[in-house]
Amino acid sequence: MNLAELKNKEIVTLYSDIIAELKNRKIIRTKNLLGDLGEYLAIDYYCNTPGCPNLQAAPPGTQNIDAISRKGERYSIKSTSGNLTSVFYGLNDSESTEPETQKFEFVIIVLFSDEFKLKKILEVPWTLFLSHKRWHKTMRGWNISITKKLIEEATVVYSSENE
Repeated sequence: MNLAELKNKEIVTLYSDIIAELKNRKIIRTKNLLGDLGEYLAIDYYCNTPGCPNLQAAPPGTQNIDAISRKGERYSIKSTSGNLTSVFYGLNDSESTEPETQKFEFVIIVLFSDEFKLKKILEVPWTLFLSHKRWHKTMRGWNISITKKLIEEATVVYSSENE
């Protein structure tokens, strides 16, 4: 099928049909399309790559984590097509002097291109997360900037540059 030959209305209908099929296959579970795609691709990649732990999706509504390994390691998965993750809630406020309670062992950051093609999957352990997290004043939560330093320090689990 040559998409360039389709009329605008046909493209919109095709997009709707694809979304419906992704929901039917349980790849997309919520209205957070990019987040759901990232979670699916990360879990699928980990489960099908030798040397990576097998992950399973955490039950819907589980706080702070999106996947669990067979060893019980907890993973938060964040997807972005920009240079900033979404917010991590449930952590201490920026003004808190209390020690941070560990909410997960790893953050998996799924990086997409502007066209939503998978670019990279990064794995960030808790201690590295703590050193890179930044307070988002408006959202009253923490996020991570995708910097060159973060990419150098994180484990690059997947990169489309290697294909």
